[in-house]
Amino acid sequence: MKDLMGMMKQVGQMQARLKEVQEELGRAEIEGQSGGGLVKVTVDGKGEVKRVSIDPSLMTPGEAEILEDLIVAAASDARVKADTAMQAKMAEVTGGLPLPPGMKLF
Repeated sequence: MKDLMGMMKQVGQMQARLKEVQEELGRAEIEGQSGGGLVKVTVDGKGEVKRVSIDPSLMTPGEAEILEDLIVAAASDARVKADTAMQAKMAEVTGGLPLPPGMKLF
């Protein structure tokens, strides 16, 4: 019974730390780039787009398709970086405890 109480205490501490990490990731800003930095997309730690920056040299008539592709590529780059940051933070919280595939804590 003593072990169960200790385990419950650890679970409670982990839940509190998870909440802190969620808040921290919500404030984090991760930048993805494409086109050699001509297009930049900034997302928060949860992957929500916060800003898009486009170099004026890309804003030429008839080049919309290239610009659209660069925006998508920059957003994808930012999302990958955000996911990597989230996984690193979660590994800190869980102490490397492996989670079942597909299980998301938030």
